[in-house]
Amino acid sequence: MNALVLASGGIDSTTCLAMAIDKYGSDHVIALSIYYGQKHTKEVEAAKKVTDYYGVRHLTLDLTEMFQYSDCSLLSHSDKEIPEESYDEQLKKTDGKPVSTYVPFRNGLFLSAAASMALSLDCEVIYYGAHADDAAGNAYPDCSQAFVDHMNAAIYEGSGRQLHIEVPFVGCNKAEVVKTGLKLKAPYELTWSCYEGHDKPCGVCGTCIDRARAFALNGVSDPALR
Repeated sequence: MNALVLASGGIDSTTCLAMAIDKYGSDHVIALSIYYGQKHTKEVEAAKKVTDYYGVRHLTLDLTEMFQYSDCSLLSHSDKEIPEESYDEQLKKTDGKPVSTYVPFRNGLFLSAAASMALSLDCEVIYYGAHADDAAGNAYPDCSQAFVDHMNAAIYEGSGRQLHIEVPFVGCNKAEVVKTGLKLKAPYELTWSCYEGHDKPCGVCGTCIDRARAFALNGVSDPALR
């Protein structure tokens, strides 16, 4: 059995990659990283470091043009500033809508593209690192259990019942993701989560705040900051 893992270079996807390799072996795992017009390439560079560490095949795909009309603050053409506060604080200002770093239906597009590639590469499962913290409060609706269930059904039926998605953390918080990765000795020192592309993580964007909390709850320091 072969698995394709959506690999962003962050904590969640790296943990999924570690899980897939632990289950199927590195020879049966392929990683896919996707450009979407983000303001920096640090995360894809991190994904390359992680896949090199594991010795797995690493593919890339550019979907930048799909998001050319979006004003999402993560995108290079957007004039919006990336918020320097937690997602909880951001959601207080959105009136029930997703946060400004939500890229419109990004994960739906990623999974659809991954499904096409996975079928062509004789893979039977796609690993996707969504977790419950991202879906909370409708911050990232394409990380929710409902979204996962519907996408899984669509991919399963649309592939002739040959392919499904595995989302091991959809009911877990980020601290639980880190706990799993620490057990698997995932190379977190190689990962990148920050929405900014500086030499060091900013420490104040939503994902930096979530990452710091996840390691703290596990009683360890973030190896990428040592």
